[in-house]
Amino acid sequence: MSEDSDLDLPEFDGDAAEAPADLPATTAPASGEPSGMPATLADEDEKSATDLTPVFDVPVNVSAVLGKTHIELHSLLKLQAGSVVELERKVGEAIDIYVNDRLVARGEVVVVEDRLGVTMTEIIKDGDAA
Repeated sequence: MSEDSDLDLPEFDGDAAEAPADLPATTAPASGEPSGMPATLADEDEKSATDLTPVFDVPVNVSAVLGKTHIELHSLLKLQAGSVVELERKVGEAIDIYVNDRLVARGEVVVVEDRLGVTMTEIIKDGDAA
């Protein structure tokens, strides 16, 4: 526990069956709440899409990266229409999806009518980007 905490909690050995009687009662989670969390605290933490309305108009930059390669400048200058640049990814391998230069998902290229698109197949959590 940090020294600057204002909470004065009783100490116990961590066994839920022997929790002090003066701690608030908890109920079993009804909708995926973490167990052992007081119902009133869990209700305050629940958010809905309407809570995010103020940020819906914030512009973000989304990039779908098919692959990368290193190429020397003299080779780059020799590229012409129809030139092929080999990427480090293999055919069928997932592509990276970045939002504001941060890797957030992996996905697959799809065709929607006459345009290319991306479908997300995996969401990347913090620390899983390696």
